[in-house]
Amino acid sequence: MNPIKAVHILDDPMPEYGDHEPTDDPLQILRHSTAHLLAAAVTELYPGTKYAIGPAIKEPPGFYYDFDFTKPISESDLPAIESRMRRIAQEGRPFEKEILPREKAIEEFRKRGQDYKLELIADKVMGDGVSVYRTGDFLDLCLGPHVNSTRDLKAFKLQRVSGAYWRGDEKKPQLTRIYGTAWQSQKELDDYMKFLEEAEKRDHKKLGKDLKLFAVDDRVGPGLPLWLPDGATIRRELERFIVDEELARGYQHVRTPDVARLDLFRQSGHAQLYAEYMYPPMKFEDGEELELRPVNCPHHIVVYQTELRSYRDLPLRIAE
Repeated sequence: MNPIKAVHILDDPMPEYGDHEPTDDPLQILRHSTAHLLAAAVTELYPGTKYAIGPAIKEPPGFYYDFDFTKPISESDLPAIESRMRRIAQEGRPFEKEILPREKAIEEFRKRGQDYKLELIADKVMGDGVSVYRTGDFLDLCLGPHVNSTRDLKAFKLQRVSGAYWRGDEKKPQLTRIYGTAWQSQKELDDYMKFLEEAEKRDHKKLGKDLKLFAVDDRVGPGLPLWLPDGATIRRELERFIVDEELARGYQHVRTPDVARLDLFRQSGHAQLYAEYMYPPMKFEDGEELELRPVNCPHHIVVYQTELRSYRDLPLRIAE
């Protein structure tokens, strides 16, 4: 009888949930294992919670896990979750890999009420075998590898809570994402937390408010600063510096409209390739469609085409 093999589809790893391919990077393995530790703690503290996906991530360095809680949690709940993680870590529960027959894996996750895992098995796993990892009573759909036991996980910290749509689709359920970081030693963790503390002191949002450089108001919109007098002065000086540098390097300055006919961006390919990242076009009764430009390039090509050029004109440097 041929042994059961686990075959997982990895050419569509759902990048919004991190890289699910196996790795031999010890730090990434440790962080992935800590994500499992987090899920094990959550399912013990909050029975009935459904767990989705929990990868190691490189930026910010650490891990996360997405959960569907029966009732909302907040960052005030993180210390209790972290405390349970430490208790499980001290117990030294082994990470045990198994290849389950497909129907057995479906039965196991259905028994636990883990609908997201059932969906992943249906969509992402091919073949007769399903790779899972057990950590005590906790079972996860995973290719691994992992550390030997939870006792290997000593330097970790839960950091924040945010929302995330299942599989990055706003039409699907919104889950609770818990972020954390994990390191190979307590000193590395302490150094990283100190780095974050210092970085927060230099956060541009905090400095902008404290120094009265700009203000942000929900009525205007996120990421849309209102430049205050001192901030406007700094911005003006920076703009002058940039223009002077460009002129010194042979650039010619032009000024082009902030909008253009949508056809211009169809011709450049932006409308076809980047429509989801562009603002919707402004449509008028006469059928005209104007688009807020995502880049300057199409306008500058039109500037180039305003007269007959010679190779002697090259390179032609245009800026605005």
